[in-house]
Amino acid sequence: MKAQVFRGVNQLSFEELPIPTLLPDEVLVQVQVVGLCQSDIKKIRYPLYEPPRIFGHETAGTIAAVGETVNNFQVGQRVVVMHHIPCMYCGYCLNDNFSMCDVYKNISTTAGFTPSGGGFAEFVKVPGHIVRNGGLIPIPDRVSFEVASFVEPTNCCLKAVKKAQIAPGQTVLITGAGPIGLMFIMLVNYFGARAIATDLLPSRIAKALSLGAEAAFDPRDPNFLASVQALTNGMGVDTTLLAVPNEKAFFQALDCTRKGGKILFFAEFPDEVEIPINPNILYRKEIDLLGSYSSSYRLQNLAADIVFNQRINVEALISDRYPLRDLPIAVAQAVAPTPTTYKILIYP
Repeated sequence: MKAQVFRGVNQLSFEELPIPTLLPDEVLVQVQVVGLCQSDIKKIRYPLYEPPRIFGHETAGTIAAVGETVNNFQVGQRVVVMHHIPCMYCGYCLNDNFSMCDVYKNISTTAGFTPSGGGFAEFVKVPGHIVRNGGLIPIPDRVSFEVASFVEPTNCCLKAVKKAQIAPGQTVLITGAGPIGLMFIMLVNYFGARAIATDLLPSRIAKALSLGAEAAFDPRDPNFLASVQALTNGMGVDTTLLAVPNEKAFFQALDCTRKGGKILFFAEFPDEVEIPINPNILYRKEIDLLGSYSSSYRLQNLAADIVFNQRINVEALISDRYPLRDLPIAVAQAVAPTPTTYKILIYP
């Protein structure tokens, strides 16, 4: 099979590899579509993991083979592949912190080498723990592989929305109108709240408005804060979702978020970034700082329902499609997006 192997920082090698062999409780999936995620890009561009590895985790495909003890899945079945499933019984899982679970972190789907997602290959192997515990989600006949590949990123965004307790009637500021920010806009609307978005690109500001943002601004606009205050009766937004790893965006969030509001960090900052803050700002304004990383097992069915039943329009996020051979080109485009670059899909 063909695969894009991570051989070092910014080194992707398009190689011929053996198709993974199965243990009795495992499943082999032929990858039809895999989304290119910002976390994939970071893993490729920075020295975070030892090579060789095969990344890619927003995977939808067709079951190509099943192990001899697997009886609840069949060859030819169309599935979304979740690359992590928690153990359900550790201290983290019992507190709904599923993404902190060691099993969640360390057992993953693989196309070879150290298990790392494996979606950037023609075939991916799903370990027994994931097969047994809900990590393969059947795709309804009416739903395309493209749409189905959004279940995992939708879950991640949904987890953040739930953690921030976004509710009908609230106003939410979303910093960054890339594919994640745009998904946040649609989810915020789905849960009955109002979305205000920011972005540096005029095309993304326009896209945010087209997907349901009540207002969208360039954060460099000197009237930005006044505009947010005007839209919120002088109070500020109830919650800010930081979808870009930018210190200026955080300090704008402090200015724009009302007393008693919340700021949630969704984008991962570079490790060397430190943000100085006077703790009295949080104390006196009673602002909650939150973080949300990865997906939640508890929200898996809801994420699938939202995507499969088109409760948000994920197809509107797709901007580019590349064959697996051109993954390096896709990564370069995601790093330096054109005005019309949003979600990039890869086709092994």
